[in-house]
Amino acid sequence: MRRMGLALVMLLLCLSARAQMKPGDVPPDGLGKTVDGQVVSLASMHGKVVVISFWATWCHYCMQEMPVLAGVQVQASTHHLALQVVSINAGESRDTFVRSAKLIKRRLPDLLLSWDRDGKVGEPYGANKMIPVMVMLHRDGTVAHIHAGYDESVLDTLVAEINELLAEPVQSPVSAISPVFPHAAIATL
Repeated sequence: MRRMGLALVMLLLCLSARAQMKPGDVPPDGLGKTVDGQVVSLASMHGKVVVISFWATWCHYCMQEMPVLAGVQVQASTHHLALQVVSINAGESRDTFVRSAKLIKRRLPDLLLSWDRDGKVGEPYGANKMIPVMVMLHRDGTVAHIHAGYDESVLDTLVAEINELLAEPVQSPVSAISPVFPHAAIATL
């Protein structure tokens, strides 16, 4: 019986290790809901570099990071860069999220804030176990970098990684691919 229990625990550990996102993986589409109840999805950001930051009001560094992330978003918007920062409140009550989001939006109106009610959005990234967690996605929507439990000592690294992602070539949408038959060939068929 003890062996069976140990085998079950090992199996669960293996499965949970596989559930963690890693570079190259395609993340789940949902990124929570805004204060107004709008669903935030990665599909709506396709073609952009996406920076996802999981935060909570009790996390001192998370709260210090928000103005920096808002500044990154402002700079990207000002310079017409395809970047979207999404700050996701990790598992706090709806009242806490709404109150803090309204205060944050007054000072940082460019920051996209959403709420992960039960921690399910952050779970694949490990944000259900610790925060802050920052996830950076390539323009194609795949995971580029995941940072967990970091502080201001890695700020230069984070900025360099964002700049590298922004420097990657923009991929052509599928509809822009040349047809198999040129228009002249189709006219003669």
